[in-house]
Order: sequence, then C-alpha cells, then structure tokens
Amino acid sequence: MPRPVSNPPNPWESTAVEWLEPPPPARLEVYEERAREILATNESPDIPFRWSLNPYRGCQHGCAYCYARPTHQYLSFGAGTDFERRIVVKTNAPELLRRKLASHSWRREPIHFSGVTDPYQPLEACYELTRRSLEACLAGRNPVVVVTKAALVLRDADLLAALARGPGAQVILSIPFAAADVARRLEPGVASPARRFLTMRALAARGIPVGLSLSPLIPGLNESDVPALLRRAAEAGAKAAFCALVHLPGEALAVFQERLKEAFPARAAHVLAAIRDVRGGALSDDRFHARMRGRGPRWDATMRLFAVHCRRLGLATGEDLEPLRPPDPPPPPIQRTLFGE
Repeated sequence: MPRPVSNPPNPWESTAVEWLEPPPPARLEVYEERAREILATNESPDIPFRWSLNPYRGCQHGCAYCYARPTHQYLSFGAGTDFERRIVVKTNAPELLRRKLASHSWRREPIHFSGVTDPYQPLEACYELTRRSLEACLAGRNPVVVVTKAALVLRDADLLAALARGPGAQVILSIPFAAADVARRLEPGVASPARRFLTMRALAARGIPVGLSLSPLIPGLNESDVPALLRRAAEAGAKAAFCALVHLPGEALAVFQERLKEAFPARAAHVLAAIRDVRGGALSDDRFHARMRGRGPRWDATMRLFAVHCRRLGLATGEDLEPLRPPDPPPPPIQRTLFGE
C-alpha cells in the first residue's frame, strides 16, 4: 500500500529547478510505495508498443484532457484534483527494472517511458527514478522510447545520447497547442510550447532522435495548429510525427468538460459539438480501433492536412515510422572440450 510522506520533497527547491516551470498553487501530497512489478504489458491494438514503465501514479502536469485520470480511482483517489495533487512514487522502480532486464526470459524489447503518466513530471527532479531507470536500460543495452511534455528530459541528455548510439533511443515531445495561453489553460503544469520546442532542438543537437506527438487533437480547438506545430517540429530537428484524437474515458470526460468551460466559456459548446461531429454524435468511444481516431468528413480533412504537411516537411508518420527493434542477441558461447578443441 502507498505510504504518505509527511514532509514530501519540494522539486522547486532542488538542484534541477532550472528545468521546471513556477510551482502551481495546489497543495501536493506524496505517497511512496514499493511496487511488485514495474513494466506494464499493453494488449490494445490502438497503442503501438508492448512494454511501458511508469514510475509515478498521478501527474502534476494537470492536463485537463488526460485519459489516465480514471486510473487514480483504483487507489480510492479522485480523477480530478486528486490526480494532480496526490502523487504515488514507486521508489523501487529502477531496482525492479534491473531485475527484469537481467532475467533470462527478457528479449530486450523496447520500453516506453510513459504510457500512463509523464515520467518527467516535477517530482522526478527529486526522486530521479526515470534517470536511474534509463541507467538500467543503458547497462542492459535495452532500447527505449520516451514520451514527455517536460523540459526536464534535457537533464538526461547524456544517458539518452548514449542509448541512441547503442541499443536505441527516441524522445517524443508532446506539444498539442501552438499558443502559450491556450496551452496554459489546459496544461497548467507543463512547460510552454516554445520551451518544449527548445528542448526538442537541444536533444536533436545531441544526436538523439526526436519526434512530435501532436496529441490530443481536439476538434474545434487545435486543428488549425497542425501546420505550425509540424513546421516548428521540423525546424527543431524532428524526424517523425503522429497524432491522436482526444480520448476521454470514464470520469476524464467530466473533468475535461468542466475545465474546458472554465478556460474557454465562449468556445466550449463549439468544441464539444466538434468532438461529437467526429465521434458519430458521442463525446467518447472506448472501443478498440475507435478510441483515438475519429470518422467523418471533418476528421478526414484534418488527417489529410496532417499528412500533406508531414510529406512536405519530410516527417515520417504512421506506417512509415521505423520501430525500434531489439538488437540481435549475442551468439552462444563456444562449447570447448577439456583439451581445448
């Protein structure tokens, strides 16, 4: 069971504060736990990876649209403010990962850092669980993919560059909005879009393959941002891009609706109508193959816009993306006789 920390560390007073934005006003509660497993197995056909690592439950970024919010209810916490204020830290994540990578059954498959919550949210500046997990992957020569919104990822450029030169590494920056004021209203705990692009550029300069996640696409809100975001990503050194429709399972829908109306009272009804337009009249769809993509003329037009600009900028997409593959296993040792033959 998670154990509450009476005096949780303050990431804004750490040595890594230079990578972070100003602290949010919300009171933070930190819970530490000793996890039993650290790698989650994905079986959804909508997610293009098998293994993911999440050192934290809940996320201080507080994105209004986060599809992971309902997972906090498994801990008897709420999907709203609890999700971003009551954070569970898996303190033994690096040790569990080293044990897994050393097992004979492990095939050195790519590990995705995230999948549920951001591995570089502010508490990472104190706990360094993601960094120590990357060190484990480097020692075990295991490829990684990092998906994050945080400029803090730049702290670990040394490890990511070494992984990129060896078993393989990719960093995907999630930047769904071009305007800083729009981003701040829906992503209150995240670095500005400009800062994320600067982070992308700095990582690319270190030889680390970088890409853009233009997700979530929210019809009626950020469709028009697609050309500018792709252009800025290409200028920052990105070689690939992908996007996904906003996915609002369970209580995530109620949180999104409430915060959308608070952030954009004059536009909220239009945005919700646009989401219904690409979801056959619904605001959410939990079926496989439909959760993160839309249908209908509006969605098709947005996907054509995305594809045209990716081709123009030379950005790989979808099936054109070359997945990370585990390196060939080492050859078996040569069996020798007592006489050295």
